[in-house]
Formats: sequence, structure tokens, C-alpha cells
Amino acid sequence: MDMTFRTAMSVGLAATALCLCASTQAKDVKDISVAVIPKVAVPFFDDCNKGAQQSADKTGVKYQWVVPQNTQGSTQVKIIEDLISKHVDGIAISVNEPKSVESVMKRAEQSGIKVLTFDSDSPKSGRSMYIGTNNESAGATMAETMGKALGGSGEVAIVTGQLGAVNLNERIAGIKKGLSKYPGIKIVETQGTDDDLARGVSVVETTLRAHPQLKGIFGVSQVGGPAVSKVLNTKEFGAMKGKLEVLAFDDLPDTLKALKDGSIQGIMVQRPVTMGSLAVTNLVAQIQGTGEPPKDIDTGVTVVTKDNLGSYTK
Repeated sequence: MDMTFRTAMSVGLAATALCLCASTQAKDVKDISVAVIPKVAVPFFDDCNKGAQQSADKTGVKYQWVVPQNTQGSTQVKIIEDLISKHVDGIAISVNEPKSVESVMKRAEQSGIKVLTFDSDSPKSGRSMYIGTNNESAGATMAETMGKALGGSGEVAIVTGQLGAVNLNERIAGIKKGLSKYPGIKIVETQGTDDDLARGVSVVETTLRAHPQLKGIFGVSQVGGPAVSKVLNTKEFGAMKGKLEVLAFDDLPDTLKALKDGSIQGIMVQRPVTMGSLAVTNLVAQIQGTGEPPKDIDTGVTVVTKDNLGSYTK
């Protein structure tokens, strides 16, 4: 090979390597923009926003909290499309309808945006990781709590939120799996509320009228507990208060109040502040290409009763 050609080729390779090295350098945090999308505007996600904002402030990235006006999957699709057009660097989303966002989430990733899920997953979306509660395990814990409280027998009902939500359906699967060791407990009803409190109240009233012998209710979404509490504090159903075993999710103010007044006996408390914080931290790490390869993170759950009401953390 001609020496001049060999030298020129070596210089070219060195220049290419230098260019590649420069292109893979970590992006400066002040130039990074991340967006976090909750399911809808409710207090639980206010805690997620709190944690995400704290992490964004700490790392110095540009941060936006984009709240859907409803729980329809198409609404989150439009939000992601808008974020793609704005060229954000990272998106974290709590998914309402897993199937509906699969295509747009993959499109975001193909355009170079890092995408992860928190709280509620879309497993086939190509997201890099899921951060949140291991919902099947949480459901099994809920079932065990109910099984012991009812002495292993009785009719129970499940009040859920969005019927297509993966996280809620995983909780229900965990409940059913957990109750398999209590054959005397029968699930007589499973109803959705679309995470709307007024609809939840209506669902609970209808369920209690249809099943007067009901012994327990699982509120697997955030509105379940408050909805049951409202119903049990009416004249028609007041006699059931304290006799109906009610287990709820998330420590919303109304849910905590119901725990104190005896409408609810136990709350499965997640760690939304932690979810939000980890979502932003992991997005930044992925955008900069630092840290360990992404893997799912279980943020855990605590069973809160009157006994430990003042000692749990989120």
C-alpha cells in the first residue's frame, strides 16, 4: 500500500473516531428538557410532580408537567405527538390505555427521545423501563389483608378505575391470586369508575344494593376509597360503616379522613414522590448515557392502618 494513501487513511480514521467520540459526549444538563405525563389531574399525581420537580431542580434540567384533560388514550397520544414536535429529550408517562400509546411511544424513541413509564405501564411500547409499584404483589398483599380480616369467608366486590389500565388490572390479578388461598371468599362484582368520584359513588351504591350481604370492598384505584366512604356516610348505608371491610389505594386526604373515621380499614400506600423523582433521574441518566443499563424499579407499598398512620413515608 502507498505510504501517502496509508497516512491519509489513518488521518481519516482518526478524524472519524474523534467525531464519533464528540457525538456521544454527555449532553449538558442545562440543555436537557424532560416532560412528565400523569394519567389525569388528581392528588396522587401531585405527589409525583413534587418528586419530579425536586429531581429536575437538583439536576438543573428543563422540566414540564403535562396533564391530560381526561383519561382517554387518544389524549395522551396527542400530548406525546406534541412533545415529539417540540424535540424534548425525555418523556416519562403514567399510561391510561397501554395499547393506544404503543405506536407513538415507539415513534418518540425512534426520534431519539428517551421514554419510560411510571405508575402505570405499557409493556409493549418499547419503553426503556417501568418505575412504580409491583402491582400484582400489592394486590396480593391487599387480598391477604382482606382474607385475615374476614376470617376467610364472605362476599367481596372490586371497585376499579379505568378498565384498561395495566396497573389496576395487575392489582386485580394479584387480588384474585391472593384470594385463591381463601376459597370461602367470593368476588361478586368488579366495576369501573374511570377514576371519576361521582361515578364511583354511583357504582358503590349500586353494588351495595345488589349485594346486601357484602362483607368487603377492594378499592384498587384512587377514587375507590373516597367513593365508599361517601356512600357509607349516607343515611341509606350508614349502618354498614365499620362492618364492611374496606381496603383502598393511595393516601388522598379524603381516604385518610375515612381511615380515621372508620369508613376504611386499610390503605395500600404507594410512593408517588419517589416515582416522580426516579423518573426524572433515570431519564437524565439515559439521555446523558451514564449509569447502569435501565431496568424496572419496584418502589414498594405500605399497608397503612390507624396503628401506623403517623409513621409511613412516600
